[in-house]
Amino acid sequence: MEDEIALPTFWDGEIDTQQVFKKLTILKESYEPWYQIMNQIKDINEFIELYKDEGDDAASDLVEQINILEKNFEPLKVSTLLNGKFDNNDVFLTVHSGSGGDDASDWANILLRMYLRWCEKKGYKQNIIDIQEDVGGIKSCTVQISGPHAFGYLKGEAGVHRLVRISPFDSQKRRHTSFSSVYASPVMDDDIEIEIKPEDYRLDTYRAGGAGGQHVNKTDSAVRITHYASGIVVQCQNERSQHMNKELAFKMLRSKLYEYYENEREKEHQSNAIAKKEITWGSQIRSYVFQPYTMVKDHRTGYQTGSVNSVMDGDIDGFIQSYLQWLQEE
Repeated sequence: MEDEIALPTFWDGEIDTQQVFKKLTILKESYEPWYQIMNQIKDINEFIELYKDEGDDAASDLVEQINILEKNFEPLKVSTLLNGKFDNNDVFLTVHSGSGGDDASDWANILLRMYLRWCEKKGYKQNIIDIQEDVGGIKSCTVQISGPHAFGYLKGEAGVHRLVRISPFDSQKRRHTSFSSVYASPVMDDDIEIEIKPEDYRLDTYRAGGAGGQHVNKTDSAVRITHYASGIVVQCQNERSQHMNKELAFKMLRSKLYEYYENEREKEHQSNAIAKKEITWGSQIRSYVFQPYTMVKDHRTGYQTGSVNSVMDGDIDGFIQSYLQWLQEE
């Protein structure tokens, strides 16, 4: 890394300086927390030697220091599980409403808010690329999330999410079940080449729109790209010019095509992307129950919590950690 920066051509545009600094930032963020943990352990050892004969007063201080150490160590322990090929990459996260009518559209909107709140807590950058609004909420939404290990953390969120609650759309206040799906795709670095010929796709432009429109800029520059061979469709309507929307849409297409080709070559489920399932009963990875009791449970790992409101407010780190541990064991 330092050798690249020292090259005379580093500032001449021949080397992708943005990618180099991104890698440098990732290395720095990976190293510094561990360095701090090692210093904390050293301080605790010195404390034990100095005050081992002081009795209960020293013991209570020692317990407090160890608790702080454990708290700081927990997120680092999770980071050791992020060893996938694209775990360091940013992520395109897409939420689709499934069966359940207005309840499913509302549920998709609630899920979207949950992930955006998680991003805020992590300090991750979020950019809503495309959103299709509906009466109850949203039909679908794609958001680009940028931050350390964004794909690594969120890849386990891909799948069908099931909601059980008293429907706000039912005048008789009956309990309803609705479904939404989440799809995670790593944002590919520019140095990974995916050939896309003009005859391989159709590009359509249209006016951005929606029921509320609070998420998007109302322009005539929205872009939709349909890739014939794979059937992949991507669209972008959030940027202010057709050129910017087109550029971002092709970036999404390259990302999805890379995964598509990898899965075709390897014939391996969940190679770099999580396969889409039918958004209905029996295929859910996680259930969120509001009535007759409160519980969120991941059906793959068995991890669960009764703090539904906290989860809906973005507190999903427990699910992320349990999934990464489960994935490593698998």
